[in-house]
Amino acid sequence: MPGRVALVTGGSRGIGRATAIALSEGGHRVVICYRDDHSGANETAATILAAGGTGIAIRADVDDPAAVDAAFQQVEATWGPVEVLVNNAGVTLDKLLLRMRDGEWTDVVRTNLYGPFHTIRRVASGMMSTRFGRIVNIGSAVGLLGSAGQANYAAAKAGLVGLTRSVARELAPYGVTCNLVVTGPIATAMLDAVSPQRRNELASLTAIGRLGTPDEVAAVVAFLCSEAARYVTGAAVPVDGGMCMGPDPGLVEASYSVDE
Repeated sequence: MPGRVALVTGGSRGIGRATAIALSEGGHRVVICYRDDHSGANETAATILAAGGTGIAIRADVDDPAAVDAAFQQVEATWGPVEVLVNNAGVTLDKLLLRMRDGEWTDVVRTNLYGPFHTIRRVASGMMSTRFGRIVNIGSAVGLLGSAGQANYAAAKAGLVGLTRSVARELAPYGVTCNLVVTGPIATAMLDAVSPQRRNELASLTAIGRLGTPDEVAAVVAFLCSEAARYVTGAAVPVDGGMCMGPDPGLVEASYSVDE
């Protein structure tokens, strides 16, 4: 499936950058969509170009339907319709519920949930017409587990589960898949803002015992965007180091020796 037109929102760094690069390595022409980080988006595009791929950076605020439409028109005029869409753009404004202001709720929900709705709605008719499409939304374990101080972010990410599965059902007859990647604690700029102690605490919540990397998430996203994943839709695929399993209840004391 070489040469598809792929668009990654929030592609200027972290998971978005790793995903854009992974899709380019798969032969796709990649649009790096960004809102504020112009230099980061251009750096992602430059990395793709240096490796012999094709990538361009386009600015769009995904919570603005008009801006989304303008960005997709630009892509269509350059390369044609978007065939692979990865919704990665996200923001956090953490605060306890009783201290959370309306704007802090609205801003997070609009970017993390309204944004994917706007982009999916924009590409759906084209994908249906060509009988092909891959849509991957980037979720979070927080959307399944909840998190104190993140009611806005958790609600938006939980909403992505329903959005993903509803879209999967609606578009499946047209050869379009829609899946969700549920991420655990990943070593990105979002976690750079927390203390080393908190990072260690988050790592300890996973069965594997460490933070994940953007490349590990990108590898799963790239698979879901591939022809090999044509029979996978409506899935919530965990890339969380086992975080969503919850803690081991420890009912049996068990360990292995090195000889085993």
